[in-house]
Amino acid sequence: MATTDHQNKLAPFDQNPTPQEPGISFVCKSFQTYYPPDFPRKVFAEIIASYLLVFVTCGSAAISAFDENKISRLGASIAGGLIVAAMIYAVGHVSGAHMNPGLTLAFAAVRHIPWKQVPFYAAAQLIGAISASFTLRVLLHAIKHIGTTSPSWSNFQSLVMEIVVTFSMMFIASAVTIDTKAVGELAGIAVGFIVCITSILVGPISGGSMNPARTIGPALASAQYKGIWVYVVGPAIGTLTGTWSYNLIRMTDKPVDAISPRSVSFQLRRMRSQDGEVPNKEPVNDL
Repeated sequence: MATTDHQNKLAPFDQNPTPQEPGISFVCKSFQTYYPPDFPRKVFAEIIASYLLVFVTCGSAAISAFDENKISRLGASIAGGLIVAAMIYAVGHVSGAHMNPGLTLAFAAVRHIPWKQVPFYAAAQLIGAISASFTLRVLLHAIKHIGTTSPSWSNFQSLVMEIVVTFSMMFIASAVTIDTKAVGELAGIAVGFIVCITSILVGPISGGSMNPARTIGPALASAQYKGIWVYVVGPAIGTLTGTWSYNLIRMTDKPVDAISPRSVSFQLRRMRSQDGEVPNKEPVNDL
């Protein structure tokens, strides 16, 4: 009886649920539910790629503006194209090597990536860009503007230039990354070339940013915000119109999210040809 009375006295206390850990555990469980297990690796890859992109492009641009005898403007443009190509080959198979919030937005618009991943990608790109910019601020403390981009002509002219060159970059990026009939192995070279060419063309006018993160990072590190909206609105319009335009002329009726990577199909065709099996030829009308 004593034992029963003792249990009855303790019963009300045992019925109360144990308080769960608030906040962090709930967020972690929700993240694991809605995102794939390898998604944190993609985000980290975007931070690294964006950091190196801004470090090289803004560093070379800052040194070139300070003393062209050390790095010419042409050299700075070439450096920008080369680092883009290098990062595509380095982390393209991990995260897609976006390094650009505008590019991420455009790929989400054509269902190449889920919309729920866009905020994390954009945050990673901004973190990498801002970190690289403040690193350059410490290393190149004698230079006032660390690779900042601001309109040399009117804001409208710079805006149109940014839209056109970003359209060109996104059109080519879409062609070599989301189309099964493109040679995916050349994606880095193609995108790197167009970044280099367009930077040479519009560098004296708008700076040739083509990337909101590449502009926002140096702007914060240098406290230079002149015309910063141009480099947010312009690349956003350019990337969206670029990927939509290529989506209209793609040689397939499948949605973008149903397309497998071109590199895989290219390797399969090559393996079949090595085994003596001739791949099916596509009609001439499809060319």
